[in-house]
Amino acid sequence: MKKFNLYIALLIILPWLSFPLIGGKTIKRFLPGASFISLYLLIEGMIAEKRKWWWFPSNIKPNVLNEFPLIFGPFFVGSIWILKYTFGKFKLYFIVNLLVDSLFTYGMMRGFRKMGYVTLVRLNRLQLSIIFLLKTMAMYGFQVIYEKFVTSNR
Repeated sequence: MKKFNLYIALLIILPWLSFPLIGGKTIKRFLPGASFISLYLLIEGMIAEKRKWWWFPSNIKPNVLNEFPLIFGPFFVGSIWILKYTFGKFKLYFIVNLLVDSLFTYGMMRGFRKMGYVTLVRLNRLQLSIIFLLKTMAMYGFQVIYEKFVTSNR
């Protein structure tokens, strides 16, 4: 269990070590998109738990969503990094997200299942990939709308 907790802690901490390297202007610009997708993921996690899309065999903490380390670790920080280098270049954004999401879905999910963190129940990996791509589009769309209507009025 100690080893498991260490992995979960590293899952949250390691991405945040790169956060200062992103740059203040970039963080300020893409924080709304990353925050939007994080909120979306929290809601999705609650729905997924009820519909048994995936299952977390052990709770990290009582009354804390088990997706929390993923959402506020690699997904949040990774979203800002990806937006930083690909926003405004939709094809590149799509390809990068397809690669990252596939790595997660087909690689990391295996590792998470083996270590007893999470396993898919009512979804297969292809369905999970499609869900990831939909979230990718939602975040990009949100960021486009945010920049068009909010930052253009400043």
